[in-house]
Formats: sequence, structure tokens, C-alpha cells
Amino acid sequence: MQRRQLLIGTLLIPALPAFAKTLSDSIQTDLGSSRLIYLTPLKSDGTESTCQGEVWYVYHNNAIYVNTQMEAWRANAIKKGLTGARIWVGDVGMWKRAEGAYKDLPRLHGTGSVVSDSAEWESVYPAFGEKYSDEWPTWGPRFKNGLEDGSRILLKYSDLSAES
Repeated sequence: MQRRQLLIGTLLIPALPAFAKTLSDSIQTDLGSSRLIYLTPLKSDGTESTCQGEVWYVYHNNAIYVNTQMEAWRANAIKKGLTGARIWVGDVGMWKRAEGAYKDLPRLHGTGSVVSDSAEWESVYPAFGEKYSDEWPTWGPRFKNGLEDGSRILLKYSDLSAES
């Protein structure tokens, strides 16, 4: 390493927090407490898809995880390369009955991907069980068996940033 590189690197260290993506405390609290998020893929031009809905999720290691059916629109969007997503955090019930009320909730942008690493799934699985403990005796085996037989898929939304 040359002295110039070392000097520049040293000067940039205090500025690193400004470049880090962090979510406000209130959004992190909402992500930890809400039972639902509302999700829509973003088209290649940045507009929202007409496919929108409420989903169970967990917020784990600064990412949102969603277990869904392999052929669900949210999975198909990511498989087609539409990885951008808009996410509303909160719970106003089923999205169709909410008549757009979820669009007044705190809003995030995230980048979706498919989780294929079974170790990552195993690290997230307990968080689902804790969050949805009342429903987990029914849904836990469905989620796990679905991942094993290929009928379900685990999606990860990372690089989360708040939108205004």
C-alpha cells in the first residue's frame, strides 16, 4: 500500500457512517413488532407492479425474509430479474380490504433475492417460529417441508432504505 492510499483511507474513515444504510429506530421497531408487511415488486421503469399484498415476514440481520409459494408473483418477479421492491411496514389487515391504507405506512425500498443456502434458512427459521408462535404448529412444517420439496421458496429483501 502506498502512503497516498493509506492517507486517503485514513481520511475517509470518519465519513463511513454517512455512507452506511441504516433504518430509523422507529422503522426498526415497527419491523420487529408488526405482524405483516405489504410488498410489491418494482417494474424495470421503477413503477409499482399491480401485484401487491400482505405477507408474513421476519426481520433478521438487517434483511426481511419472506417464505412464499414457488409460483407466487413475488417469487416470479425476482426470478425474472425484477429485484427492486417497495415494502410498507405495519398491519392494516388484508390489503384488498384496507383500501390502500397500507400506502400511508412507513415505506422501504429493498432488493430481493432467492435464498438457496440451507444454512441461511436454518438461521431464519426460528425467528418465524417466535414471531408467529400461535400459527407455527400448522405453518412451520408447511414452510419447512415446502422448502425441502421445492413448492415454497425463501426470499430475502436486503439493502433496505427508507423512502419518503
